[in-house]
Amino acid sequence: MSPLLHLTTPLERRLRDWIVGVLQRDNGVAIEYDAPLGDPGLFGPQSVTWRVHADFPGMMAGGVAALMLQTLHPLALAGVWDHSTFRTDILGRLRRTTAFVAGTTYAPTAEAERLIAMVRGIHRKVRGIAPDGRRYSAMSPPLLTWVHCTEVASFLAGYEFYRGVSLPVAAQDRYFSETARVARALGAKKVPDSRAAMDTYFAAVQADLEFSERSRAVLDVLAAIELPIPFSQVARGLFLGAGATLLPPWAQQQLAFSQVEQLRHRGAALSLRQLSPLLRAALQDGVGARACRRVGISYSALGKLPTA
Repeated sequence: MSPLLHLTTPLERRLRDWIVGVLQRDNGVAIEYDAPLGDPGLFGPQSVTWRVHADFPGMMAGGVAALMLQTLHPLALAGVWDHSTFRTDILGRLRRTTAFVAGTTYAPTAEAERLIAMVRGIHRKVRGIAPDGRRYSAMSPPLLTWVHCTEVASFLAGYEFYRGVSLPVAAQDRYFSETARVARALGAKKVPDSRAAMDTYFAAVQADLEFSERSRAVLDVLAAIELPIPFSQVARGLFLGAGATLLPPWAQQQLAFSQVEQLRHRGAALSLRQLSPLLRAALQDGVGARACRRVGISYSALGKLPTA
């Protein structure tokens, strides 16, 4: 065993404890990942989704980018504003979203379907009137498609950027085709299922977006989030900046980031990219690893780049 491993293993363990404390504490969602043996879940170990979602740095930064994007849609934002606890418990909301993505990715089939049914039940109660007088509903297929697209496009961008790779278009197409299954199960329609379709979708939806006072308020809450770990402010700045860097140019322009903010974001992104190998090593016994044991493969298989 190398001296470096002696030095890094305690740090990896400490990092793992901190990350688990941030993501899993009191998230209110208990998910079974270990049984039944052999159950591949919604995607299975050969999927691009298992590989992309196994990358913690890319997923965390991608999740932040998705939240930032979502603040730009007035109707989606109205639902969050009127029905979410984001002002008082934004960390709890992030944990529940993380649990849903992890569960629908890696849990056995019945568990994933249970989570989808649970979220559909929550969505049925989320309806109201936006400030401009339009009615909104979390069951609206276009809004479900918007939320889904912001998430999966950001997750894939995070995977590519923080692993320093560019996936073949065929692998990107597979990823969007696979993950569309969850969006459709939630009630979304016209879900982009390829790289080209996703690009076309975002080009078309920009006419419906705006950066409002509510958008700024949500970003301010996100920027002030308190994490239950040492160096909370440093970690918060790291992931907020790393997420903002993933945003497409048109979104960065709409969010009106200053030049100073953009420089900070790039610095955070470079820092996270340097830290990514250590973070990956610290999380080798997470839910992805449990899913791999359930289906009888090595977790190392998820570290291989998808090719098609």
